[in-house]
Amino acid sequence: MTETSEQAPQAAQLSLSTASARKLATTTKSVPQMQGITPRWLLRLLPWEEVKGGTYRVNRRLAYQVGDGRVTFVTTGAEVRVIPRELGELPPLRDFADVSALEGLAERFEQREYEPGEVIVESGGPVDRIVLIAHGKAAKLGEGEYGASTELGVLADGEFVGHQALLSEPGEWEHTLKAVTPITVLTLSRDAAAELAGRSATLRVHLAEYENAPAPPSNSKGEAEIELTSGHVGEPTLPGTFVDYDTSPREYELSLAQTRLRVHTRVADIYNGPMNQVEQQLRLTIEALLERQEYEMINSRDFGLLHNADLSQRIHTRTGPPTPDDMDELISRRRGTKFILAHPRAIAAFGRECTRRGVYPGTKDHEGRCVQAWRGIPIFPSDKIPISDGGTSAILAMRTGSQDEGVVGLRRTGIPDEVRPGVSVRFMGVDDKAILSYLVSAYHSAAVLVPDALGVLENVEIGR
Repeated sequence: MTETSEQAPQAAQLSLSTASARKLATTTKSVPQMQGITPRWLLRLLPWEEVKGGTYRVNRRLAYQVGDGRVTFVTTGAEVRVIPRELGELPPLRDFADVSALEGLAERFEQREYEPGEVIVESGGPVDRIVLIAHGKAAKLGEGEYGASTELGVLADGEFVGHQALLSEPGEWEHTLKAVTPITVLTLSRDAAAELAGRSATLRVHLAEYENAPAPPSNSKGEAEIELTSGHVGEPTLPGTFVDYDTSPREYELSLAQTRLRVHTRVADIYNGPMNQVEQQLRLTIEALLERQEYEMINSRDFGLLHNADLSQRIHTRTGPPTPDDMDELISRRRGTKFILAHPRAIAAFGRECTRRGVYPGTKDHEGRCVQAWRGIPIFPSDKIPISDGGTSAILAMRTGSQDEGVVGLRRTGIPDEVRPGVSVRFMGVDDKAILSYLVSAYHSAAVLVPDALGVLENVEIGR
């Protein structure tokens, strides 16, 4: 038995198809779209200072260095070594220039590993060694007024305790140091340091001068003291004083982001409607330039905010993810925090920690947009804050404006061929291949007027 199938004949087309009709139709087009455009909150939120001379000098009251830097290490496999010159971050070794003696100290450090919960140093015991934290976190614990344990902070990579072991009278440990994560430390015993000092005349003299030199009078911020009197009666002799200035103030030169846009005259002449090709090319180029501008203001090693935050204003998370406790610690370091800047994934990690604790952050209206807030301080996203390969990021909190001694943006306006504040588009001519060239330039920088204007919560884990 043979089965046959009959296919119905295709109906004849009775009218013009849409595909053919489009040949005579005018299409409605959008302007060129660009996925890389972000809100650029930092550029919008920072107050901008006009820099007429191309350089901005930040004059400050004289402050004395107190040796609160961080030490850098090198690793070879599992072995960790301290860079000898980095030992100059320890207060007793500041400005010590004998490299051979520093190398001798560096060679005497011993590597040790601690597991979470292990005590590294115990409060009340003699300061018998220097402890450099190479990797990991340790909690600094003290004793409250009624005997309860109190957490005084977290120390992490590059920080140290026990530099008093280099002195003739080192005293006792004021705090207990306990490992929070698996931690690698380098320790130098007081006996090993004394043995080297006995053989190195330069080290011995330097340490003696450090101990005998009187500490200059200063306030809690390390600034030169202004002598005052108050609460007096009668006619006592009033103290004389003056305000000393930093003799080597920081100067910020305007940085530059530039590119050369090229458009063929044939494109500009013929393919110029309904949209101006040159205008659209310039628009997208300027957008990319502004994105780079914000990236540099956050990440530049010269003036970027991540690298210019004072070491005393850098704190670590207690457990890894950003918790409400960490955010409270961050904003408590300065008066009048105006806003917080974080990577969107760091904001999401903070939200998860709040949800886990049953805490719900508030919101705040800004320019008609509802943004997340903490303690009434808005939190703005920025994908320019990097995420490390290990899944950690940073959160910035800042006070802004020159009137409040905060963070300011720097730019120069009124430049030739300016199209936006601080951005110029300069026609460079037509070359022998009939290509138009435009020089697109953006001048910018950022300055932190006083150290506590900017704080950074470091090593924020966003994957937990």
